[in-house]
Amino acid sequence: MRMDGPEQPRFLHSTAADGNRIQRFTLEGNPGALRLGAPETILERLPSASYHNGGRIAFGPDGMLYATVGDAGDRESAQDLDALSGKILRMTPTGGVPRNNPFPGSLVYSYGHRNPQGIAWAADGTMYASEFGQNTWDELNTIRPGANYGWPIVEGIAGRREYVDPLQQWSPADASPSGIAVHDDTIVIANLRGQRLRVVPTDRPATSTERFAGTYGRLRDVTNAPDGTLWILTNNTDGRGNPRPDDDHIFRTPLT
Repeated sequence: MRMDGPEQPRFLHSTAADGNRIQRFTLEGNPGALRLGAPETILERLPSASYHNGGRIAFGPDGMLYATVGDAGDRESAQDLDALSGKILRMTPTGGVPRNNPFPGSLVYSYGHRNPQGIAWAADGTMYASEFGQNTWDELNTIRPGANYGWPIVEGIAGRREYVDPLQQWSPADASPSGIAVHDDTIVIANLRGQRLRVVPTDRPATSTERFAGTYGRLRDVTNAPDGTLWILTNNTDGRGNPRPDDDHIFRTPLT
């Protein structure tokens, strides 16, 4: 879910058997008793499956809404510009196609993705995305309009001019990178299987350090808190973790 100020619509990406969708809601009621109003669907019938749904949405610094869409189990569709699966999409807040998208008349912003997860922007406008790989490499990518990230032809660093290589790659057992945020001059990445917060300096994006390895279990998402700390969401009760009796949590922590 994407939220700005209390007077702004709330945006939600949901997964369903009849197709994934992005909806917007207004808040109704009074402080202390707020509720979501009726949904307005701005994009529907996105490819869906029991896995590889992507599902992250965020507003970029340009005011456009970006959404990650996994390949939904159809590997070849990631290279098909007529399909929305295996893509990162860019749209107006009402679901329209921006005039300056890289492919005229299309929501597709980048393609060749397997299952992109987190998306975030640095202060200079650089867009980053984390991505689940297959069996070999998970990735941290810089996202460029119209670029091809190679799936299913390549995975990880391939050194082929027609595809964009990731900034970093990790084995899925050590990573499974989910939500990301840019905190000052640092990219922070929540890792599920890796059960750690990965910290990547934007001026040295091929390097990284780790925080909280194994301390809280599976980490699903991370975001900047208003007080300058980080909020981190655990995900130990999804059937793949080892939940404690009081899981799951949102915890707050400084980066340093």
